[in-house]
Amino acid sequence: MADTTVAVPDKRQRRRNTIAWVLSVLLALEFLFAGGIKLAANAMVIAMFQTVGLGLWFMYFTGVLEVIGAIALLVPRFGRLGALLLSLVMLGAIFFQLTKIHNGVGIPIITLLLLLITARLRRVTPA
Repeated sequence: MADTTVAVPDKRQRRRNTIAWVLSVLLALEFLFAGGIKLAANAMVIAMFQTVGLGLWFMYFTGVLEVIGAIALLVPRFGRLGALLLSLVMLGAIFFQLTKIHNGVGIPIITLLLLLITARLRRVTPA
């Protein structure tokens, strides 16, 4: 007779999955909004990207990366990849905040940390 037992996640794994999904949804909402205003060419965002000096193409490129990353966060197979992609975007944001915009980096750093936690929680664990 074949063994038909199904692995049931333990309490710790369920809690980890819940935290990963809550973070994924919240971060996806944040980046869908952030990417959306870049793609909609919001006047304030245009001014910020002109300050950076990389042109409007970079604003649209960043917006596309943010939307793709946000969608990936919500797809189980691509959640970790989405978190890592958005982490790279946030590293760029922190760099430009420090060197060109001279604005606070608290929120980008916190967002980066939440993305890295999400990537860690969404890693594939061996069976």
